[in-house]
Amino acid sequence: MQTQFGIYIGIAVVLVVLYQSDIFLEGMYADDFMMQYILETVGILATIALVPLSLKLFSVKLKKVIKGANFENALKLYQHWSNIRLVILAVLTYMNIFIYYMTLNSIGGLCALIAITASIFCLPGEKKMREELNLVTENQENKENEE
Repeated sequence: MQTQFGIYIGIAVVLVVLYQSDIFLEGMYADDFMMQYILETVGILATIALVPLSLKLFSVKLKKVIKGANFENALKLYQHWSNIRLVILAVLTYMNIFIYYMTLNSIGGLCALIAITASIFCLPGEKKMREELNLVTENQENKENEE
């Protein structure tokens, strides 16, 4: 999962570098206020809808599907739904980077930062993953209770 997260951030950085180095055109809609309005509205509404959806969808699937599965299937499902959540946030990030550079208005950049910030909470450590999958052993629970 950390590899997918690294790829996601890497692609976002590459997009920014390509726009900043004038390899990709920027500012196509800087003078078109109607198109700016449409793009920015789409970016804002998509961010408002998809960030909570991606986080809640994973939580619901974790409770209903993943925890009821056996160990092997639980790990596969956990990986699968984590990837879906990250893809939703990645598409949202890339779309808002595009909006930012097409309109040269900071709204797209702010929405991209919101998606990136939400994705940081999606990167589980080993401890969090064990807790979510109920893989905490009795020895680990006793150590945590003693501390």
